[in-house]
Amino acid sequence: MVNDMGVNSVRKIAAEMLKCGESRIRIEMAKETEEALTREDVKNLIRTGLVWKVQKKGTSKFRTKLAFRQKKKGRRTRMGSRHGTYNARSGPKKRRWIKSIRSLRRLLKELKENGQIEHKTYTEFYPRIKGGEFRNKKHLLFYLDDHDLLKQRKELAEKPEKRKKSAKPTSRKKPAAKSIEPKKESGEKK
Repeated sequence: MVNDMGVNSVRKIAAEMLKCGESRIRIEMAKETEEALTREDVKNLIRTGLVWKVQKKGTSKFRTKLAFRQKKKGRRTRMGSRHGTYNARSGPKKRRWIKSIRSLRRLLKELKENGQIEHKTYTEFYPRIKGGEFRNKKHLLFYLDDHDLLKQRKELAEKPEKRKKSAKPTSRKKPAAKSIEPKKESGEKK
């Protein structure tokens, strides 16, 4: 039987079947390949693995995925990796303002309810907070303490120390103190 199709015809048909270019088709030279006459023969060659297509070379996503995982953890955020101003990166200014102002107002209210500041101090400091005078809660507390407007500040400072003392391990026992009685001299009267 004479092969009318030839290897090029097999390549052309295989490319159509596998939906790729002819340059990606690889053919293993064997008796069956030379004898292929019809599309059905080429289909059988593909099934047996004598004709196959080469995988396209693409860009690997490994490094991209690795970088993404690191960014999720909070890495790769320093100056060289930044695009956009601080305000562009950190969300709307108003959101940040709301977050800080609410925490300061909450603190001021708690101090008033606990009796640590008077109502007069509360009404004085509420608009000062709104004016942006204090950066954060620590700053506000420091200012109140510095100007002697906080009551019971000393008691609050002592409480953590008490907790620290009780947290110490008590596994070691101190040796009992020996009672030393003075020696009686022979010429001593009672």
